[in-house]
Amino acid sequence: MIVAAIRTEGLYKVFGRRANEALNRLRDGAAREDVVRLGVTPAVIDATFEVRPGEIFVVMGLSGSGKSTLIRMLNGLLPATAGHVYVGGDDVAALDAAALRALRRDQMSMVFQHFALLPHRTVLENAAYPLKVRGVEKGERAERARAALEMVGLDGWEDRLPSQLSGGMRQRVGLARALAAETDIMLMDEAFSALDPLIRREMQDQLLELQQRLGKTIVFITHDLNEAMRLGDRIAMMRAGRIVQIDTAEGILRAPANDYVAQFVQDVDRARVLTAATVMEPAAGGSPEAGQPTVAPGTLLADVFGPALGSALPVAVVDDGRMVGVIHRESLLAAMTADGAANGVRAGEGEVSRG
Repeated sequence: MIVAAIRTEGLYKVFGRRANEALNRLRDGAAREDVVRLGVTPAVIDATFEVRPGEIFVVMGLSGSGKSTLIRMLNGLLPATAGHVYVGGDDVAALDAAALRALRRDQMSMVFQHFALLPHRTVLENAAYPLKVRGVEKGERAERARAALEMVGLDGWEDRLPSQLSGGMRQRVGLARALAAETDIMLMDEAFSALDPLIRREMQDQLLELQQRLGKTIVFITHDLNEAMRLGDRIAMMRAGRIVQIDTAEGILRAPANDYVAQFVQDVDRARVLTAATVMEPAAGGSPEAGQPTVAPGTLLADVFGPALGSALPVAVVDDGRMVGVIHRESLLAAMTADGAANGVRAGEGEVSRG
């Protein structure tokens, strides 16, 4: 059994003087809109989920959905109104101030949307700052900070000030600072949303590359659906404080939990999310026919179109030298529309969390 890196149980955050009254009403089934009339803001409502070691767990939602409040509850920057957050074996709500500081210093690093760099410190000093706070000797922290800067492509920029860097480079310093801390868990709150699209794409590429090498546990907050689909091993969709679905990008596209999720994902470029394995018809082994095009199960559908359109034969899906499925053109084209996914919405279901 895999032990969760982060686990939450019945997590609530309600802002306002009548928070406890609102909490009791919410637990009794009151709607969020009714509770708001008490003069409170229910930011997170009954959030229960697990983050597995080594995965990128993306929390996705529109502005005001509660995602940034949620991530700040994971490291105790915001105390919960009710519920629990477990990091390893520790209940964050039960930690005193010193233990909370130790948690943020040794177990969880955070990358913010607006960089949060110290303007009068050099790039190297900024990257090394968490190590300085931890009391690491100067030579060692400089060495580790240089290694982290090299990972994000900033070797040679160590002596510059943040004001001398572009927005993308400043965000790389923030990422290097989190990497230099060498924590097992990284929290990233809208880390790339302030960047222009091209730099944002580059940072996504870099994060995926680093994750392949380092295997961190990452909780990534975003309001950008394409970013969520590209980065997330699993995605938690939030709406009005509640998690309405947790699944892989493919799972959400193919079986949205409710009409809200279905409408949210209807404009996603499915060809760049779905894979051959999701649309193939199973085949009982054997070998492809002569001239039959072949793809691997993990091939994106965007890369299946060429072989499919260039042959009269269906595309064979081959895994480890064995044919495991076939893809017909009709199935491929049908997978590109939202209609098939919309038909997968489970009748009568409201807000669903799927682990």
